[in-house]
Amino acid sequence: MNLRQLEHLLAVAETGSFSRAAEQLHLTQSALSRSIRMLEDDLDARLIDRMGKRNELTPLGEAVATRARRLVFEAAELRRNAELLKKGNAGDIRVGLGSGPGVMLMTPFLIHIAQRHPEVRVHLARGSIEVQLLQLRQRTLDALVIDTRGLVPAPDLRIERVSEMRAGFVCRRGHPLLAMARKNSKKGVSFDDVLRYPLASTPLAEEVTQILIEHFGPRANPQQAVSLRCEEIASLIETVRVSDAIFLGIVTAARSGIEAGELVELVTTPPLLSGTRFAIVTLVGRTEAPSMALLREFVAERLHD
Repeated sequence: MNLRQLEHLLAVAETGSFSRAAEQLHLTQSALSRSIRMLEDDLDARLIDRMGKRNELTPLGEAVATRARRLVFEAAELRRNAELLKKGNAGDIRVGLGSGPGVMLMTPFLIHIAQRHPEVRVHLARGSIEVQLLQLRQRTLDALVIDTRGLVPAPDLRIERVSEMRAGFVCRRGHPLLAMARKNSKKGVSFDDVLRYPLASTPLAEEVTQILIEHFGPRANPQQAVSLRCEEIASLIETVRVSDAIFLGIVTAARSGIEAGELVELVTTPPLLSGTRFAIVTLVGRTEAPSMALLREFVAERLHD
């Protein structure tokens, strides 16, 4: 029995297919089958029931896979420790960013590293929480910076709360709603007023949906109220800047436009009392590169109202 054979067993267990596992491992299917057969011979028991195109672990196979996952993980961590010691520097980091952190961190962090820590290699990635969690668990990402309201806690995830940032509505300078509010001497516009224009937002967590409904009623359900939806906040804010669309999300994400006088925060009656909860998410037991301290410091400095 060897570690490579255990890795092959896990690949078949995860994909449910010898052909897909072989493709993932860059092996021929016959080589993969031979490796699994040698492991079964060594244990003198069947580990996989082969039923046509379906492949399922036997009860013993499940027990072996459970232990194998830990062994494979620890072996990968030993290799990572050796790699970091051999390099003798801060190490490389690969970070996944949620839509909000992506807007506020991506470019500033790259500039910060290039100017102050040129010895550090950084890879930043964007994507949905589901995809990035998979990449974290596959160890192709070292950490995530995301809004935890869309995250289901799990034993293998370490969640370090960073900050809570205020959400609100943002429109372009000169938007008709601003003129209406000034004309009527109102302290804020109603949500019905907002719904007269396209509402732009990222996909929202169930908790946010409930908050919106509690504040403004059933008509605020994002499934019906939001007409412009995408993962990229920067694209949404640019759309708001050149149209009558209204952005619903982290106000700070529009900070540069507000400071330039191109965007204005739109006050509503009642006001929206909600925010995002940002956190750094890492894998429990994962060996961290020293340069992760640079990320934590930068995130704590930048992610606040």
